[in-house]
Amino acid sequence: MESKSQSRFPLGRQSSLAPEKDGVSDDSVTAAHGVDEGIDSGLRLMYMTNDGDLEGMEELLDSGTRVNYKDIDGRTALHIAACQGYADVVDFLLKNGAHVDAMDRWGSTPLADAIYYKNNDVVKLLEVHGAKPAVAPMHVENAREIPEYEIDPRELDFSNSVNITKGTYCVALWRGTEVAVKKLGEELFTDEDKVKAFGDELALLQKIRHPNVVQFLGAVTQSSPMMIITEYLPKGDLRAFLKRKGALKPIMAVKFALDIARGINYLHEHKPEAIIHRDLEPENILRDDSGLLKVADFGLSKLMKFTRTVKEDRPLARQEDSWRYVAPEVLKHEEYDTKVDVFSFALILQEVSSSNS
Repeated sequence: MESKSQSRFPLGRQSSLAPEKDGVSDDSVTAAHGVDEGIDSGLRLMYMTNDGDLEGMEELLDSGTRVNYKDIDGRTALHIAACQGYADVVDFLLKNGAHVDAMDRWGSTPLADAIYYKNNDVVKLLEVHGAKPAVAPMHVENAREIPEYEIDPRELDFSNSVNITKGTYCVALWRGTEVAVKKLGEELFTDEDKVKAFGDELALLQKIRHPNVVQFLGAVTQSSPMMIITEYLPKGDLRAFLKRKGALKPIMAVKFALDIARGINYLHEHKPEAIIHRDLEPENILRDDSGLLKVADFGLSKLMKFTRTVKEDRPLARQEDSWRYVAPEVLKHEEYDTKVDVFSFALILQEVSSSNS
């Protein structure tokens, strides 16, 4: 049986959120592997986990050692196995009752550690057992680095939430006001491309502010799930409006065309870097209470930076019904510029001026 005292486990890879991963404090246990005297059975379990000694671990658990023993830093054997990437040890511990979402003193879970050390087999195994990331991929260790736009997720009320637009957004209440919330699902946290795209969209939204562009309000980046919060436009998107109304009167068609053109022109004239929307279609043009149109959804938008044209390294991921608005040069993976948005705008203008969409 283990003693009631707690020590620190100093070997192997340390917590993914520990401020110092290359050293431990002076009160650390310094005993070598395999030394039993003077070390409680819980800490011996962690040593054996670090060595991948399944036989020794099984003997300890059979003798009464708790599988969820925590050292002075709140680390468990499952944390150690996740850091080391021992999928067989992780499986053994979980089958013996290890808490899948145990949290250490820094707030790191076994899944967070496995993600940090890129132990993908362990990540998948922990997720199968219901593990949820406790820390978002954009988490910062220093409180001074937390972005000014950060919103406390506890302020968001999803009790009456409904999905809107393409299903990537939902409605929530924030400080008594309805807002649109775009979530990055926890299942995508290990997809570096998805996380990068989320970060790119967030960086872009902070740069833009115009009456004909949906307003960015804030984001959740320090906890899971990560979210982007924008103003909510209850009148829906242009596609739904055209389906209800059919062909518009010329004066309204011109008004809508000017609203869209002003929003896109603002993006194209943005300094020092022009912004290409790349996903301009009726579903991404929203109406506010007054009927004003606003360009929305910048998930595929791109900064031109200091070049006159851009080119994709890989095909863009789009919904099947969105391809009709894409300019030929994008489909052919050729170089393109802001004119691809003009192409999409022309097709939208044709729909606004014609019969049922």
